[in-house]
Amino acid sequence: MSDGVREFNDHRAPEVRVRLKNCDGKSFAIEFMGSFCETCGFYDYFDDFRIVLEDDFRMRTEIEDVEEIPGGAIVKFTLVTDST
Repeated sequence: MSDGVREFNDHRAPEVRVRLKNCDGKSFAIEFMGSFCETCGFYDYFDDFRIVLEDDFRMRTEIEDVEEIPGGAIVKFTLVTDST
């Protein structure tokens, strides 16, 4: 997870920075902060983070919840596991 956070920040900062808020093994919350929250592509950054995890780290996730906060959002991701 921390590698995904680092990778995302390397390419998106200073417009947006992320940090891990919590993780329980099946889901985790990421805090997104920065000037990106004033743009029309606000929610695109959440998908971009999910894609970084999948493409670079083979970690499949879904966005479960988005809580908008001043200056950003806290996004809850759920790990997707194959049922086969």
